[in-house]
Amino acid sequence: MKKSIVLLTLMFFFSGIAMAQYDYAIGLRSGGTSGITLKKNYGPSAIEGIIGFWHDGFSLTALWEKNKMAFNEPGLNWIYGVGGHVAVYGDDFDGRGGPAWYDHPHEIGDGDLGLGIDGIFGLEYKIPDVPIAFGIDFKPYLEIMTEGAVLFSIDPGIGIKVAF
Repeated sequence: MKKSIVLLTLMFFFSGIAMAQYDYAIGLRSGGTSGITLKKNYGPSAIEGIIGFWHDGFSLTALWEKNKMAFNEPGLNWIYGVGGHVAVYGDDFDGRGGPAWYDHPHEIGDGDLGLGIDGIFGLEYKIPDVPIAFGIDFKPYLEIMTEGAVLFSIDPGIGIKVAF
């Protein structure tokens, strides 16, 4: 019985270390998917939504993430997870001229819809005693368009959030 209590106490203690240090955060992400982010932490897990926008289009992304302390540094967490998105492309969308990792064909037409699966891997740092968190990540995705195109991007990004 004593061993069980000690084991449960240790599990509780170490699971608390991996938890993010805030409940909610809202912020901005800049990258292939640039937009507004909203994140809700549930202990060592989180749900994050991104409302992405660009010239003549927008996307909605939902991610399920895990938080794990990085480099034994309080406030610094590895972020990794999976999710999905839906994207709408308008008539004037032109994927040409972007960086090499942003592989979107320029023939996407008016009102095309894209559905995709996303991953995420990165680091997030919540400044102690200050309600600010910074992040850097890769959010690779594979997207299938209604007109048949298949898109892939590694989607690197940086972000800043206000935590509360």
